Amino acid sequence: MLNKVILIGRLGREPELRFMPNGEAVCNFSVATSESWKDQSGQRQERIEWHNVTMYRKLAEIAGKYLTKGSQVYLEGKIQSRKYQGKDGIERTAYEIIANEMKMLGGNSQATQEQPKYPQAQAQEDISDDVPF
Repeated sequence: MLNKVILIGRLGREPELRFMPNGEAVCNFSVATSESWKDQSGQRQERIEWHNVTMYRKLAEIAGKYLTKGSQVYLEGKIQSRKYQGKDGIERTAYEIIANEMKMLGGNSQATQEQPKYPQAQAQEDISDDVPF
């Protein structure tokens, strides 16, 4: 089984960096991704999806230090759900991305230049001829 998420998007708010009692860093922020298409009448349509992202340890510290609202970022991680009770008493499920890899894209900051950009062709090189579909 595999639970893997890859996102390229822009931060919708400033990252929130905090530290747990054991000293481990946690960083939370939201990322917007979008897709666009032309509808049957030829009009361009766009859908924006918002993703809640959580990072831990050193990666969280880097994100908290270098990312800002509007930053473009490449993320890899897994999707995780958690249940909670809303103010109305109804149990709900929230989904978040637990990111374990990040690459800062675009911009001219020193931190961006230190991070390698995601190679576009890498995914195709990993595909094996043995895949049955």
